[in-house]
Amino acid sequence: MVKRFQGIFPVLQTPVGPGGEIEVDSLRREVDFCVQAGAHGLVFPVLGSEFQFLTDGERKQLVEVVIKQAAGRIPVVAGVAGTVWQVAAEHARHAAGAGADAVIALPPYLSGGTRAEIRQYYEAVAKAAGIPVFIQHSQAGMDASLLAELLSEVEHIRYIKEEMHPSAHQISAVVKGAGENCWGVFGGAHDRWMLSELRRGATGFMPAVEAVDIHAQVWEAWQAGDEKKARQVFNQLLPLINFIL
Repeated sequence: MVKRFQGIFPVLQTPVGPGGEIEVDSLRREVDFCVQAGAHGLVFPVLGSEFQFLTDGERKQLVEVVIKQAAGRIPVVAGVAGTVWQVAAEHARHAAGAGADAVIALPPYLSGGTRAEIRQYYEAVAKAAGIPVFIQHSQAGMDASLLAELLSEVEHIRYIKEEMHPSAHQISAVVKGAGENCWGVFGGAHDRWMLSELRRGATGFMPAVEAVDIHAQVWEAWQAGDEKKARQVFNQLLPLINFIL
């Protein structure tokens, strides 16, 4: 049976030096920090990594760096979003070939697209990847019915990262609509609504990296059935999240 992803999957930042150069060794250390802090997986490169400022070549190179540094210790979800399906599919194909465990993609992030165009985009990503796909739901035009349709009808689309507000309600709608076709719904937005989303059925989260160890403590407490401890730890983290947002 395939092991499903769950837990804390931090979004790695892209370390950039004073001259604009990418600091690859710093990225490797970031991977090690997340593993040591108790992360259950890694995500790179996505919006929080500022992938839109990387060349296609840099994106591919750095995905390979992250996968190699993770060395199978925890799964890697590679960001493959593109302005058109051809670009996203190319990144998905590369990520799968490099050893990524899954891919994640925004919808076409400049044009948005019609319902049919969004479906075409994700079908192309899923076909090119051949591994589990996360849909990053962060824009209007993709309601719970479309997400449920993609999850049930497109091979390899198995997960949602939910960032539309109110996210907790969206998670309930997706879980109800997709049923067993959905292997998991992850929260985003720096996990600001983490506890509410857990109550609604969230199976994981994709925060930034600065407090991975604290997010992991909240997760572990909740999984152990200790909601009181989870809330106590989360309340210490919330002021930082609010400051960032």
